[in-house]
Amino acid sequence: MGSAGAALAGAGSAASEKASQLAGLVSRQSPARIGGAVAAVVVMGLLIWWLTSLGGGGSKQPDAGASPAAATTPSAPASRGPLPLEGVGPLDFQLGDCFKDFDPEAPQSTIVDCTAGHSAQLIAIHHYQQSDAYPGLSALKDKGRETCRNAQLAAATTNYDLKQRNAYPSSTSWDNGDRRVDCYVTADNGNVIMESLIP
Repeated sequence: MGSAGAALAGAGSAASEKASQLAGLVSRQSPARIGGAVAAVVVMGLLIWWLTSLGGGGSKQPDAGASPAAATTPSAPASRGPLPLEGVGPLDFQLGDCFKDFDPEAPQSTIVDCTAGHSAQLIAIHHYQQSDAYPGLSALKDKGRETCRNAQLAAATTNYDLKQRNAYPSSTSWDNGDRRVDCYVTADNGNVIMESLIP
């Protein structure tokens, strides 16, 4: 065997010795210590996910359309504390939320109980996959109209003069993780809606 072969054999022997030392080190760790390390990694991963989701930005492009819609099954929003809630950003809106003095251009809104006077309600949401490429403005507008068309509304909508509005990601907010297309019904004459408009 030449000097190159001897060097390779020596390196292989050294690697084998290191591997057995590492195996011995791992086997000497207590299950509690290994479990603690795994738990720490999981907690760190959840913390990173949470921080990145907070940085998603709320910059949506609103689009006004004109017709209350009609077939997405809504679910009740999770409890977030007593209403009203002020200063809520668009990425934290939940299906069924009702808004006092709603301004689709505002970075934050006030969520109220739907039995209190309000001027808008979020009636449908479409979520794109995180892996999807930015579809472009035209496709987002089409998706907004489709989302509103498929929303199921209560008979009470006939009691109000309502408009449909959409909000969808800008290319910048898409790059920050925003994948929502929202459909609202709004009353332009103030906080006149006194009930939920979804079944």
